[in-house]
Amino acid sequence: MVTNVTNLSRSGLYDWMAQRVSAVVLAAYFIFLIGYLIVHPGIEYATWHALFSHNAMRIFSLLALVALAAHTWVGMWTIATDYLTPMALGKSATVVRFLFQAVCGIAMFAYFVWGVQILWGI
Repeated sequence: MVTNVTNLSRSGLYDWMAQRVSAVVLAAYFIFLIGYLIVHPGIEYATWHALFSHNAMRIFSLLALVALAAHTWVGMWTIATDYLTPMALGKSATVVRFLFQAVCGIAMFAYFVWGVQILWGI
């Protein structure tokens, strides 16, 4: 049996649930932001800064960043294992899939760290 250690778990059900839960978190976050923009038309920097200065909003934003990373990882893994196969790419498929996942993982990590720095003013 071949296992792939680059998915979030060894269970497809867990990955499916992680992606669905992360989608709900992201939807709630963006619905909140859209609602906030509707309630505060002509928003200025001071209002925007005040919103993101609250620890509750920072935590909500951090949760959204974690959800985005999990959602992206499961989606990227699914794409890689579905389309970067030996049938499509021949013998180099494993190397190509590994490089694709490594580049995506590094980019996701960089975006996550950057988001944390922006949120918490590090």
